[in-house]
Amino acid sequence: MSVRRVMGLETEYGILAPGQEGASSTALSAAVVGAYAHGLRGEPGLAATVWDYSDETPLQDARGWRLAREAAHASQLTDEPRELTAEEVALAAPQEGASTAAPPSNVLYDDALYRSSPHAPMTAAGRLGEHLGAEHVVMNMVLGNGARLYVDHAHPEYSSPEVTNPLDAVLWDQAGDAITLAAAERLAEHGHEVLLYKNNTDNKGVSYGAHENYLVPRDVEFGRLAAGLLPYFATRQVFCGSGRVGVGREGQTPGFQLSQRADFFEAQVGLETTVRRPLVNTRDEPHATWTRSRRLHVIAGDANLGQVSTYLRAGVTAVVLTLIEAGAEPAVELRDPVAAVAAISHDPTLRATVETVDGRRLTALDIQQLYLDAARSHDAARQDQCAASDPQTSDVLDRWQATLDGLRRDVFSQSATVDWVTKFHLMESYRQRHGLGYDDPRLAAMDLQWADLRPSTGLYRRLQARGRVEQLVSDDAIARAVQLPPSDTRAYVRGRTLSRYREHVVGANWDSLALAVPGRRGVQRVRLQDPDVGTADHLGDVFEREMELAEFVDTVAARLDAAAPPAARKGQP
Repeated sequence: MSVRRVMGLETEYGILAPGQEGASSTALSAAVVGAYAHGLRGEPGLAATVWDYSDETPLQDARGWRLAREAAHASQLTDEPRELTAEEVALAAPQEGASTAAPPSNVLYDDALYRSSPHAPMTAAGRLGEHLGAEHVVMNMVLGNGARLYVDHAHPEYSSPEVTNPLDAVLWDQAGDAITLAAAERLAEHGHEVLLYKNNTDNKGVSYGAHENYLVPRDVEFGRLAAGLLPYFATRQVFCGSGRVGVGREGQTPGFQLSQRADFFEAQVGLETTVRRPLVNTRDEPHATWTRSRRLHVIAGDANLGQVSTYLRAGVTAVVLTLIEAGAEPAVELRDPVAAVAAISHDPTLRATVETVDGRRLTALDIQQLYLDAARSHDAARQDQCAASDPQTSDVLDRWQATLDGLRRDVFSQSATVDWVTKFHLMESYRQRHGLGYDDPRLAAMDLQWADLRPSTGLYRRLQARGRVEQLVSDDAIARAVQLPPSDTRAYVRGRTLSRYREHVVGANWDSLALAVPGRRGVQRVRLQDPDVGTADHLGDVFEREMELAEFVDTVAARLDAAAPPAARKGQP
């Protein structure tokens, strides 16, 4: 039993500009991305390039077919860049006095990769103050820490680099909060107040995501994955829900619930992410060798501010996937998983029961305990055959049990570790002290302020500063993760190449790097087919040597090919 597997987290941030009524959220999000790009100038530890869309296949369904493009919702077409309209550009244009300093030459526009000179690296066009009014706007970047920062629909989104364990997932997720906050602060320095919130709904009927990605073996039948995950996804909100004031899509019914996303799910299984939201998403876009792996794209989760909730969200999901892969998951099937999500979320006492197909009535804690008991049994059986679990796996299992036990005993005993409990405790204290009902607008305002990323005003951030919530990673570690990639996945070669040869990288994505090599015709691609190939162990000394770009590209390509599993090497299927 191990929690170690390739994984990554994505967060779409809520965005608001108090002084720009009517401003396009998409244009504001582009301003955030552009502000971070601008901030790279003069900061040698940071690097970036544009996203390369050439390896995206968002309409492939894990159930064995590809959705026709004309049948897809516009939000599913993530394999093409989003262009701002003239109205959106005008609404987000900077005011008089805004900085016009030039962005770094390696920050490219979305179409720059395809308009490049075959003989020279790309350069950016225009200045930060001018680019919001220009034809091309920075919308999509790959960063020197291996992550992606971009505009997704109407939100700035940070996708963490690939990591191999839940603690690193926490670390590089926290780095995303720091990166987006830094972008907003840079806008504020030039007179543009843009506020960012790590939440999942505007309480006006709109929800936005906090997604997870886990690499699983392709030989595990997808129907088995879905069946094993549905009861787990319906109930895991007890330890990783973010809490919400209001019940219903628009929060129209007074009350407090566990999850921000619970009221927005409509299907058990499906390809969509923004309409007809399913608990289990079927997008089959592995960003790995297709014959060996699939990427489970998880959309049934909240954006967590708390580090322990994030840690359990990633770690326990990794454990449950291991159970399903081994055929050791508990025998439990919910009669209506979608209804169960809402029923459980709407009851912060955790007494709500949901029905299984065999007629049992179980609480969310009961169902989670079934999964935990199965994990303990599987782990014990494995230990009879091999070495004991690694420390992080043991820690995840112990924390999972301690959290379930604490929630059974007294919900508020988990206020330092479980996001929704931390928020609920604060709301209940304030509500009772002032004699308020949950329909009081002050509580709705507190709910929004809770998710504010600013340390001075965000309610969660203020509790964090007072030591009221448990921290798993230090501020110094987060600061390093803002600049540096993980060392044990292909994010290492992606991020280090951007930092070392930034002026020559003309585009990047999860699967490849595109470089303009002096003396060579066209754009040269370095393929990154496997997430566990391209690590510091494979390439560490390459970045310490003084190589010309052509030698560097040839050396890296040869080492990646040598390190790849046999079926993934050149010339093989």
